[in-house]
Amino acid sequence: MVANANTPLLTLNNGTTIPQLGFGVFKVDPDETTRIVTDALEVGYRHIDTAAIYGNEEGVGQAIASSGIPRDELFITTKLWNDRQTDAEAAFDESLGKLGLDYVDLYLIHWPTPQKDTFVQAWKSLEKIYASGRAKAIGVSNFLVPHLEKLLANTDVVPAVNQIELHPAHQQPEVTAFSREHGIAIEAWGPLGQGKYPLFETPEVSQAAEAHGKTPAQVVIRWHVQTGNIVFPKSNRRERMAENFDVFDFELSSAEVAAISSLEREGRVSAHPDEVN
Repeated sequence: MVANANTPLLTLNNGTTIPQLGFGVFKVDPDETTRIVTDALEVGYRHIDTAAIYGNEEGVGQAIASSGIPRDELFITTKLWNDRQTDAEAAFDESLGKLGLDYVDLYLIHWPTPQKDTFVQAWKSLEKIYASGRAKAIGVSNFLVPHLEKLLANTDVVPAVNQIELHPAHQQPEVTAFSREHGIAIEAWGPLGQGKYPLFETPEVSQAAEAHGKTPAQVVIRWHVQTGNIVFPKSNRRERMAENFDVFDFELSSAEVAAISSLEREGRVSAHPDEVN
């Protein structure tokens, strides 16, 4: 992976490097995806996170193909949907075809779906995909500690990342600590709380924004960066994409980071991983 001048690269447990700040396309209209991802690439993003269930892998692929950006300068993630865990290799081939790529940089199991009890089987298929070189790294999404413990006890490759809902009100300290203890990097989805609570109006965020001449969103993204999370906010608007990307010219103080971290209240705003099956 070639570094973008603006974005730090983190090294995953298998030596693969990943841009710490990326762009997510969850709920991006498939008909608008090519334009939106093209805008993101032009702003400077080099890490794009999609998934089979989003229905927009083709649009992501079209934007990549028309961008003129060398493939080794991009980091592309997609995910295995729940109903394909027993058919993961075929599902992966379908995603690769829609993206128009020879490989992805990261392939994730999207949810553990514990009632199905098939994620270990799925992971063994991901290990084969990884061994083939068609995914440069493999990982999981929305896995809690019991899911990770079962996976580690029954498989050979330690996940490179665990992508979880993570924002100041819901920091999942137990999952984060367990993951990092085992060399699994944390990716934060919904990093700004999806607008489902007044995060930007909290004094801890608004005062830091005023102190640094930044927006509340920039402060929260910067908090993620400084706490070591890989983060990919989403926006359909180019000016907001640029704003979210402009977070490397200031640094929060340790007191400001601690104040934002103090907002933890187990405030999950999306589905619980044990309930998605």
